[in-house]
Order: sequence, then C-alpha cells, then structure tokens
Amino acid sequence: MSRLRVVLVVLALLLLLPPPTPAFAATTAEGGPNLDSLSVDNGATAPSPSDWSTAVVDSTMARRPATSLGLGYTDALFLHAAFQVYQRTHDTRYLNYVKAWGSARVATDGSTGNTYNDLDSMLVGNVFLDLAPATGDSRYRLAANRIVKRVATFPRTSDGALIHNVAFTGQLWSDGAFMAQPFLARAGDHTGPPRQLLTYFEHLRNEDALLRHAYDETGRSEWADTSGRSPEVWCRAVGWFGMATVDVLEELPRTHPDRAALVEIVRYLADGYRRWQDPATGRWFQLPVKPGLAGNWTETSCSAMFTYTLARAVERGYVSPAFWPVAQRGYRGVLAKVSIGSDGRTRISDVVIGTNVGDARYYLERPRMDNDFHGLGAFLIMNEELRSSR
Repeated sequence: MSRLRVVLVVLALLLLLPPPTPAFAATTAEGGPNLDSLSVDNGATAPSPSDWSTAVVDSTMARRPATSLGLGYTDALFLHAAFQVYQRTHDTRYLNYVKAWGSARVATDGSTGNTYNDLDSMLVGNVFLDLAPATGDSRYRLAANRIVKRVATFPRTSDGALIHNVAFTGQLWSDGAFMAQPFLARAGDHTGPPRQLLTYFEHLRNEDALLRHAYDETGRSEWADTSGRSPEVWCRAVGWFGMATVDVLEELPRTHPDRAALVEIVRYLADGYRRWQDPATGRWFQLPVKPGLAGNWTETSCSAMFTYTLARAVERGYVSPAFWPVAQRGYRGVLAKVSIGSDGRTRISDVVIGTNVGDARYYLERPRMDNDFHGLGAFLIMNEELRSSR
C-alpha cells in the first residue's frame, strides 16, 4: 500500500472517532469542576478562564433568541453585560444579538410601551445607551431620553430619594440604586445619582455592617421596624448597591464634590464584604451577616456582584490592595458554580430568583435556579472586570 493511501486510511479512521468531550482536569474543594483547568480529552485547554464570558454569552444566545427577551431588568442586565463582552472581543455576533433585540423592542420614535413606573424598568436605559453610539440609530437616544424625562416626575421621599415603585409610597429598596443611577450618570446627570446614593445609604446603612434591604419613611409596611427599615441584610440588594456606587463613580469628574463621600461608601461596603466572606467557599450567604443561621446558603449572583465591586475598588484605588485577595477568593468561589453540561452549554447554579422584602425565612426559602438572568448578567460583569484586572 502506498504511503499516500496509508495516510488517507488513517484520516478516514480519525473522522469516524467521536469529537472530544469536555473533561475537568481537577475538582474544587466542594467536589465540583476546577474551572481554571478545564480541558478536553485531546489535551487542549478549552476554554481558559478569560473565555468564560464568551462561553456564557454563546450558551445563552443558543437558548434564548434575542427577540424572546423583553424589557425587564434581568433581561436588560444580561444584554448590557453581553454588550460589554462585545466591546472586548469585537465579535459582531454579540452586537447583532443586542441589535436584534433593540429593533424588536424599540420603535423609531423611542417608545417601548413602558410607562417606567418603577425603578426596575429603568435599567434597560443602559442598553439604550450601549446601542446608541454602536448603531447610530436615533431611536435609542430617544428611548433613553424618555426615561430621563420620567425620572424628573417620578415620586420621591420627603428628602428627595426616588421611591422604588409608584405603588410603594415612601419606600427605598437597595436594589433600586443600580436600576436607575448608573444609567442616569451615563446619560450626563452628575448631580442626581451621587445625591441619591448618599440619601439611600443614610437610610439603609446597617448598624453592624452592609445595608438593610429596604426603608419605608411612612413606617406602614409590615416589614418596617421602628426606624422604618426592613429587618434583614439581603445579599443581592447589597450587591446591586455596591455595583451602582462604583459605576456612578466611573462617570463623575475627579473634582466632583460628592466623590469622596461615595468612595467612603465603597470602603464601608468593602470592609463588610471582607468580614462576611465565607472562608470555606469564598462566596457570600443569602443572609450574609447570619452565616450560621440554619438553612442559609451561598448565593452566586450576589457573590459575583461583591467580587466585581471589590475588584473595581482595588483597581481604581478606592480601597487598599489588601482587598485584592478577597476579590480573588470571591472569583474562585463564583467560578466553582459554573460548569458545562452534557449539551456543551454553560450552567451557572445557585442563583436566587427575583426577591421582594421579607423576613429571614422568606429569603432562605426563595427558590434557586440555574442560569437565572440575575446570575448570568452579574457573572459576565464580574468576569469582564476580573479578566482585565488579573
């Protein structure tokens, strides 16, 4: 048999072999995959940790066509995060995905059918601001302007803070800080967002550490104590607030009069993150200041948010480099909750679904989901930051 024929036979046999399947080269302390050493059985490494963003976006795009996503804050969080991945990779598939969503959801006059009667509905403004310069399509600037105009008439507390929902008179929720303030700062308002964050912080600051979930200046909510605050520190509410603060700082001039006060908030939160990080996993608990409470569990989306905030704070010099190991432990802890399924798509586990204000039992019994969009968006934002900071 000629040498050429031998080569052709070998190639034909190789084509009959099944494709390499993902296998984890090691496991974590919890018995899960070590995502820093994901390999395939031919010895190649796929993907490296810096590629987890693209793996998550690719998997989500395969599961959810762009036009299936709505205007809600969780979908908007994922789209905003996916756009950040596009900005790094310049992979036009990601831009086209976000554009397809925008074309389906935003009319040429900027209308969306949304009345913007709660702060959650305003998070989508970040996606409008992403698409406006990327596409040159005026509909997105018009859509963003509609939210800005709505904020001007939005109900407030007696000291000027935006309430969480027009149906919740006098209520501030920590979550609401991220829903509107980074968007408004990006839209050019450098006065309102820092004042909003400072007012929220004054009402929500917990005596021991971190922040309470909510505050009701009327005191009429069933969850309000004598100070008007809700009883618990809920991890994702604190995560939203931390991300909001570092993101608003990103937009402010260095000479801004409120800048130093916002940096102090970041330092306060960072101290709490370090104090209450779970030493066993690197993550944070659903009720972070009660780690020993029966039924408490580490939650993935807030752990990603805390990690992002810490990494950004170290990178910008808001806190000392001593906090970097805390961020690294958080990063490893979150990665331990990411895996690849038999379908070849990513899975992010232990993400709590949307959550209102309640008592300890309510938070601990909230369902957990795989690939909940709270977790997808938070993971991408964290991973993009940690990738650039390593």
